[in-house]
Amino acid sequence: MTSEFSMFQVIGENGQLIDERYKQDMTEDLIKTFYYHMLRIRTFDRKAISLQRQGRIGTYAPFEGQEASQVGSALALGKDDWVFPTYRDHGATLTFGANMARTYLYWNGRVEGCVPEEGKKIFPPAVPIATQLPHAAGAAMAEQRKGTKNAAIAYFGDGATSEGDFHEGLNFASVFKAPVIFFNQNNGFAISVPIQKQMNSDTIAQKAVAYGIPGVRVDGNDIFAVYFQVKEGLERARNGEGPTLIEAMTWRYGAHTTADDPTKYRDQSDSTLIRETRDPLMRLERYMKVHDLWDEKWMETIEQEIASEIDSAVKEMESYPPPNVHDLFDYTFEKPTWTIAKQKEDYLQFSRREG
Repeated sequence: MTSEFSMFQVIGENGQLIDERYKQDMTEDLIKTFYYHMLRIRTFDRKAISLQRQGRIGTYAPFEGQEASQVGSALALGKDDWVFPTYRDHGATLTFGANMARTYLYWNGRVEGCVPEEGKKIFPPAVPIATQLPHAAGAAMAEQRKGTKNAAIAYFGDGATSEGDFHEGLNFASVFKAPVIFFNQNNGFAISVPIQKQMNSDTIAQKAVAYGIPGVRVDGNDIFAVYFQVKEGLERARNGEGPTLIEAMTWRYGAHTTADDPTKYRDQSDSTLIRETRDPLMRLERYMKVHDLWDEKWMETIEQEIASEIDSAVKEMESYPPPNVHDLFDYTFEKPTWTIAKQKEDYLQFSRREG
């Protein structure tokens, strides 16, 4: 079956404008905001990998290459909307207003890293695959019942579409016309499994047909395409027209996590080619240069601002007192089960021997 879901673009790989309909909304302020946030989260991401390699944080899930998808979608949201991220969407949560030091703390194994800024509706990152999709549908239904215009966005990868929670979340949202965006970042691999071995349909966007909701396929490295399509989906949601499934075609340059070796299952020369041709920051830079918006002095200024922010966040993260190991055992259940009580006692005996 040939898919009818073509890929939506606003600007091409060389920075040329493809869709004139959005030109009047592509202001200089918006464009520079896009670039700033993409550069900010890429710099954050690279610093996190460096910290992990130095043993200063734990295993980390990088997202470099997916900045347009995460920034474009997050900036389309309203301040009172809900965000349901995976473990790879800290770029989106940072853009939405998550605290950077606490985001580093999350990757250092600290529960404080799951606490959002006051007033920000950011769900803790979902490590189990697709479990956040029904949660997003439920939060959106709650907003609907309360009579607000708030919506939710659920982030997920291509592998999540093979989980039952994907179908349950979309079905509930469809039936109740919940105001939610299901935002898929299709980076081609569910850890080591390529998309062609995971599903027989041509696209993820076409799965929307089964639920009677709009399905859109966008160029996930074109931040304008992402931003405007999420905006349009949110407008439909706020007007009572229900959910939208968006498939953003993108690419993850690095490993699935810092514990992974992608050379075992994919040709890394693909990453080199994509970086040279379709990189989201480079594409926006080309657009800015074509339209005389590029400013080297501005670029140096934001680089310094971002570097200073990241340095401060790392210092704050590393200044936290050691965690209380008892929290791991004492707050899993209201009253610890005998298995947890035994695990705690075994740990305490071990730590006494080591001490």
